[in-house]
Amino acid sequence: MEDGLLVLKRHIDTRNIAALIERTARWVDPETFRLLPVWFPEFARRGALYNANWSIRRQNTNRQSGDVTNKIEGNTQANKALCEAMGITLKERPHWTCCHIWGVDDPTFVKANSVVQDHRFFSCIANMVLLPTPLKAFTDVMPEVKAMLRRCSGDLFGWSCDHPDLLPQTGDAFDPADYPESWRDAASGSVPGIAPINDKIRAKARNRKAAIARDLENAGEYYPREKVRDALSYWNIVL
Repeated sequence: MEDGLLVLKRHIDTRNIAALIERTARWVDPETFRLLPVWFPEFARRGALYNANWSIRRQNTNRQSGDVTNKIEGNTQANKALCEAMGITLKERPHWTCCHIWGVDDPTFVKANSVVQDHRFFSCIANMVLLPTPLKAFTDVMPEVKAMLRRCSGDLFGWSCDHPDLLPQTGDAFDPADYPESWRDAASGSVPGIAPINDKIRAKARNRKAAIARDLENAGEYYPREKVRDALSYWNIVL
């Protein structure tokens, strides 16, 4: 059977797909990013999950077989970071999906995504965009759409991911004519769909910093202190 992307592109071209994302994407305010770049440095994709004070491993028990498996982080804390940085709750965003912008590109979904398994980048709010759920598929499998989002995010936040497992980019991975017009001046700090910073978001950031500081001092033995400190150092975050 013919590649589904080729079939799709006969009916809607890349420029129109990019325009859909341009009009519907929701971004964190660059000022919020500068205030707190990474919100949950204690978490990373596929990391072990523990109880509230990081002293007991969380587990699942299969009701039918009785098998016990360890719980691991999916995308929960990244979702939470994006919500808090936008001043909303999960219930207030039905049919919206948190999409990571920088990651290991693998349309077969076989390679481990070491970028989001890195505590520095998993809950980095410049590494995420909120999209209507049906549009997430484009960011998963269309390299030109990923490249456009990375260009926009890089210009908007003044940061591009430097994880060593990312493939080096040589020139544009998309036709420049397809790039959304309103993203061309993203370096000015303005694109459609920005959630403006407010006092509620500032308070959330202060509370998050305070919680990280408390956990570094008081959390249980499994709290990943070294990785948290590495992430804070990378982002120059002072608690």
